[in-house]
Amino acid sequence: MRDVWNIHTKNGNTSAAYGAEGKEVEIMGRIIGIDLGTTNSLAAVWQEGGSRLIPNSLGEYLTPSVVSFDDKGMVYVGKIAKERLISHPEQTASVFKRFMGTEKTYSLGGKSYRPEELSALVLRKLKEDAERYLGDKVDEAIISVPAYFNDMARKATKDAGALAGLHVERIINEPSAAALACRGWNQSSMQLADETLLVFDFGGGTLDVSLVDCFENVIEIAAVSGDNHLGGSDFDRVIAELFCSENLLVLDELPLKRQRVIFESAAKAKCALTKEEHTVMTVSDEGYHKQMELSSRKLIQSSMHLFHRMIVPVQSVLNDARKKTLEISKVALVGGSCKMPAVQQYLRRFLPESQMSVSNPDYVVALGVGIYAGIKERSEDIKDMLLTDICPFTLGTGVQNGADAANPIMAPIIERNSTLPCSRVQKFQTAGDFQKTVKIDVYQGEEYYVKDNICLGEMNVEVPIALKGQESVTVRYTYDINGLLIVDVKVDSTGRETSQIMMTGTNTITPKEMESLVKELERLKMPPAENEEFQMLFALGERLFAQSTGGLREEISRRLQYFQYLLDKEQDPYRIMKWKVNLQGFLESAGEYLDTMGFSWQQEDDDSWYQERKEDEESEEGYIRWYDGHLTS
Repeated sequence: MRDVWNIHTKNGNTSAAYGAEGKEVEIMGRIIGIDLGTTNSLAAVWQEGGSRLIPNSLGEYLTPSVVSFDDKGMVYVGKIAKERLISHPEQTASVFKRFMGTEKTYSLGGKSYRPEELSALVLRKLKEDAERYLGDKVDEAIISVPAYFNDMARKATKDAGALAGLHVERIINEPSAAALACRGWNQSSMQLADETLLVFDFGGGTLDVSLVDCFENVIEIAAVSGDNHLGGSDFDRVIAELFCSENLLVLDELPLKRQRVIFESAAKAKCALTKEEHTVMTVSDEGYHKQMELSSRKLIQSSMHLFHRMIVPVQSVLNDARKKTLEISKVALVGGSCKMPAVQQYLRRFLPESQMSVSNPDYVVALGVGIYAGIKERSEDIKDMLLTDICPFTLGTGVQNGADAANPIMAPIIERNSTLPCSRVQKFQTAGDFQKTVKIDVYQGEEYYVKDNICLGEMNVEVPIALKGQESVTVRYTYDINGLLIVDVKVDSTGRETSQIMMTGTNTITPKEMESLVKELERLKMPPAENEEFQMLFALGERLFAQSTGGLREEISRRLQYFQYLLDKEQDPYRIMKWKVNLQGFLESAGEYLDTMGFSWQQEDDDSWYQERKEDEESEEGYIRWYDGHLTS
């Protein structure tokens, strides 16, 4: 197991937390921070004066955000599920975070799942890994979300936490968490320097950009912008489509399994270009073998539309915060996609004077959420640290459009990038003669026409009958850091007041549905943690079996069968662990061979490669005896 990353301040920890109304509530277990990512997810905890990453059952920090079901009702989450993307594409889902808060569903294992239900399975896995690591119950979590998540996506994230058995009172914007971590790393000095950070959070599926002002113990988010449908997976698609174009294929018309093979090869090629200027993309699938030479230059030329989209949020936050590039102290690059040299080079064209920091881009958000978990627990180490957040979208109401009465326009009440919590007031007059009611509908978004924004709810308030414009109402929006919106409406002539808490979105889960879904998800069986490494090997073997042909495919099958025999029949821990190491080495070598050679593998033609895999004579001897029929029942 690798060393734990830390952000150190002082020592100390408590178990108190505060509810939505400011009342102290008892937390029976620990509070953890979770970075629920599009590609990978991970968790952290405030412990011994530092934010510490929590390893999963495989001893790794990154858990792929992938879920897969098998025919026996078993659900796999993480690395095992990722391997099954190719071997069992119809039963496996990924990148579902992009669709949080939408009506999209996934048909897996004979059932239909919403994105928040699949996310709940990832969160449940992180929760179980955390409880195993901490030796304590975990009841509450702080979950990070893209700053540009709307209220429906944020509500879906909280629902996912509840389905996973976690109390999620607080969610935090990913760039805010990253800023918290970056600031935390600088706490070694007694006097913290004032600075302005540009946090560029570019993950597998989303892009978030935040401008952050830091002074003393205060971290103040000045402006946010982003693109919820731009990430590293879009570069994977560009490479995949480029490969198909050069080989006269239409990507979306290929069988799902072949598409997954091409996407995986594209992702590998993209990662290779983070270290080399040139690479070869190889696609091998059931006798099909093609290659494509790829360079950083070629990728940049094919992806210019993505780079153009990438810089738009940067320009937006600078404009909203009225900042110039010279005023930026540091650019913090966050998220796995920031490892791409092309991304860094492109940003330097627009931010030439800024110091770029690419320290631990995969971990920085989780470490920041871990710090916030410590703040939430009111740890003595960091209880005085203050993090302010902002409203990422404008909140307003619809007013009459003089040019087109059927198409109301947006009247902003709380502007985007307003510091939270905030309260804003606007006065509106009746739009027609003898009006009996005034409708206050609540919209979220930046578009001119309300129909192009998201409707969060509406209120109908009675007013005295009068001529147009003679009656008025005063509308107050109060919005807090947890996304709670209170709408107060006062009829000015009578003083009568009406108040309503707005529920976000029409697709939220009702309490009754929540109870039913929790029971259903709890019934899903996950492999025991101690067997997860074994299941991981089977998933890897199944993927390589699907990609190979000929002698190699037969050999993979036989070795997997022998491993299953050891687990089911022999049940000798020593022999099982010896063969596990042997099998892992064989499969990893076979995967490298497929990536470089590709064509059908024939044992008689590659006997030298096969002999190299006989590293453990004792394990090979047992396997040969089994293969010859001496150990079978």
